Amino acid sequence: MRRRLALAAVAILVSATIAGAQQLNLSDLLPAGDASISGRIVQGIILLTVLSVAPGLLVTATCFTRFVVAFSFLRTGLGLQSTPSNLIVIALALFMTFYVMAPVFDTAWTQGVRPLVNGEITEEEAIPLIIDPLKRFMASHVRARDLELFADFAGADEPQAEDELPDLRLIVPAYMVSELRRAFEIGFLILLPFLVIDLIVATVTMSMGMMMLPPTVVSLPMKVLFFVLIDGWNLIVGQLLESVA
Repeated sequence: MRRRLALAAVAILVSATIAGAQQLNLSDLLPAGDASISGRIVQGIILLTVLSVAPGLLVTATCFTRFVVAFSFLRTGLGLQSTPSNLIVIALALFMTFYVMAPVFDTAWTQGVRPLVNGEITEEEAIPLIIDPLKRFMASHVRARDLELFADFAGADEPQAEDELPDLRLIVPAYMVSELRRAFEIGFLILLPFLVIDLIVATVTMSMGMMMLPPTVVSLPMKVLFFVLIDGWNLIVGQLLESVA
């Protein structure tokens, strides 16, 4: 029994010595004086972060909000609760957003993302080059009153020079407020003709003594017919694109 215990102890010591000699040293994986591997790791982390915040960035820094709110007002004005479905409305708004924002995205890719991937510039140099095109787009559509509102609350100064861009913490919420205001203005213009049709139908049905007949039963097909006759989808999509151009 003692010999077996001694042999087992020797075996454990030998295996521990071999395992200690075979321990992985992470410093050996990174070549001395070369930060290419660590740089790729940092780029991968940044890429994952950007992909995780991409939906929020799409909603806050693009014209997607204006499009999807306007289409929601259109569906409400027609009196159709689920036609077209949310999937179709969001998909149409997304493709319209990509169409409008394509030059901005191309500029950000050419000036910032591509040189960063090719290793021509550092992360610190690439971030302003990627963000500046979005800031220029938002600055061209934000209202001065909304930007002044957030600047006053933040205690920051507004940009004085024409080529000076505001900080992201100021221009992003100001741009969202401006987009919501424009979207509600467009929504009012969309709802107005449908409201007139509802009033006319309600007046006619009441004057004819049709108390038990809901006016929406008659006004719904008339509104759909009116929207089709004026080529409403082409008109609304064209006006939305023109409002951003």
